[in-house]
Amino acid sequence: MDVPRILDAISSPDDLKVLTNEELAILAAEIRQEIVATTSVTGGHVASSLGAVDIIVALESLLTMPRDRVVFDVGHQAYAHKLLTGRREAFKTLRCYGGISGFTKPTESPYDVHFSGHASDSLSIATGLAKARQLKGTGEKVVALIGDASLSGGMAFEALNYMGNEQLPLVIILNDNEMSISRNVGALMKHLGNIRANGHYREAREGLQEAMESGGPVARSLLSLGKKMKESFKQMVIPDTMIFEALGIVCTHPVDGHNIAELRSILSLVLEMDGPALVHVVTRKGEGYEPARRDPERFHGTGPYDIASGEAVKKAAVAPTYTEVFGRAISAEAARDEDVVAITAAMGGGTGLKGFAAEFPERFVDVGIAEEQAVGLAAGLSCGGKKPVVALYSTFMQRAVDQMIIDCALPAENVVFALDRAGLVGDDGPTHHGVFDMVYMRMVPHMRVLAPSDEAELVHGLHTALALPGPVSLRYPRGEAEGACLPDAPQMLEVGKSRTVREGDDVALLAFGRMVGCARGAAELLAAEGIECRVVDMRWVKPLDEEAIAAAAATQLVVTVEEGVIAGGAGQGVLEVLARQGAAAAALTLGIPDQFVGQGPVGQLFADLGLDAPGIAASVRAALK
Repeated sequence: MDVPRILDAISSPDDLKVLTNEELAILAAEIRQEIVATTSVTGGHVASSLGAVDIIVALESLLTMPRDRVVFDVGHQAYAHKLLTGRREAFKTLRCYGGISGFTKPTESPYDVHFSGHASDSLSIATGLAKARQLKGTGEKVVALIGDASLSGGMAFEALNYMGNEQLPLVIILNDNEMSISRNVGALMKHLGNIRANGHYREAREGLQEAMESGGPVARSLLSLGKKMKESFKQMVIPDTMIFEALGIVCTHPVDGHNIAELRSILSLVLEMDGPALVHVVTRKGEGYEPARRDPERFHGTGPYDIASGEAVKKAAVAPTYTEVFGRAISAEAARDEDVVAITAAMGGGTGLKGFAAEFPERFVDVGIAEEQAVGLAAGLSCGGKKPVVALYSTFMQRAVDQMIIDCALPAENVVFALDRAGLVGDDGPTHHGVFDMVYMRMVPHMRVLAPSDEAELVHGLHTALALPGPVSLRYPRGEAEGACLPDAPQMLEVGKSRTVREGDDVALLAFGRMVGCARGAAELLAAEGIECRVVDMRWVKPLDEEAIAAAAATQLVVTVEEGVIAGGAGQGVLEVLARQGAAAAALTLGIPDQFVGQGPVGQLFADLGLDAPGIAASVRAALK
């Protein structure tokens, strides 16, 4: 017989208001069990969500939602929020095709404030909400929940500066778990460590806490006292603990993030403030599930796993992943060339650089969640005679387009952009699909763009990119590679030259990246109907192989196939070449249409978009008719 759960009686955050602290703690444990039970089947962001459960339970028990607004940074930690806001039954579909998102999503629930997926934007969103509250003269609460790693992003610092200057009425909950995806780095992390460790600071802040609890109307007295004591606090404690209060933001002492009574006590006070406050909450990633506690990096984002052991449940891989191949290839390049330097932004494991970091620690740089810094640093390294490789996910490279253009492309610096997760990524959905990089890279002067079609081509592509002068973008997809034989030694690829992988005179399929495999499959299907298709692995998105395009124009139909947006993409580039050549050939561009693509298995998404072999074949048939 099933034991009744408190969670089963929760349909909205309003239901939390009648629960005692002890009952809320029981509810938090039930939520953790539900998260583990679901993600063991669907996969997901386990460690961060488990660590934030108590914060979310305590916070939402004090708010009137959805009038009061909670802004989640990234959304990795929002699973408890989903379970408390009417999505308990749907939670089993987390990250599944047609199911609920792994991130907050306003179109999914009125309790979700914004589409969270990229780090460090929550404070800016919250400042806008707080400013709107001021302009409207309303009294809703605005709270931003941000992790310590996300706080290191430049956008977060800009928002802190603005809210402190404007004294906006909002609460920041800093979830300090000493981890991002990989171990946190940087001066801010040392600063937070000093706050956690410094007893004098805690004693001083506890004095402020007592004054908060005993002095008059909370909002006026707390804000006034915070301003008056700022300078004297600087004399009492070590200087590097005062960054937040120097910006005009009242900061609490570190609070136990797994003590609901303590959390509710401090939150109930700061929620009454008329200016900005930061609640420093110390948590543990993976809290409540020992395998995630032991290995929070692996459980940052994981596929299905066995609950008892925490071991991954997955089919045996036939081929290595593209990420693994890249990791081995860049280590081999670094062994041959001491000028090679690898840079990432809190994604050392995700981009396959762990081996490089162990073998060449002095030439490995993790800047934290700061993509703009990663690209600016790379420009400086190139200027200093080195060969930097910036390894980022395609979707995160979007955050540093300005630095790529001005700092790297304009002076033609020798920077390689290794863009992992290029194309559709599956379960993480629209915030993580890497479908824009071909557009924003090919539009920039001096930039060359490579799209390898398999793992052997990736090895050759990296070698070529490092040898060429000026910036090069090298894009490759997530997951298992094609099973091609890896070369004993990498080769230089001729710039702007494609390779024909199948002959045919009726239709020319000009394919980019892993779309080459889909195009070959479509060609086989059409051959059975008497339609012979030439399949060309274009290799280069920029510069395009104009000879291959001219030859394609001699067929009945030129079809481009790319795993990126059609608007401004590689196919549009081919059309531009055809127009310059005066070709009268019929042409068709296949790729991502003018829409955001949802979550789901990549194969299913390809089928929905007509980018799998049957879909490409169907488009060719329709165009020929």
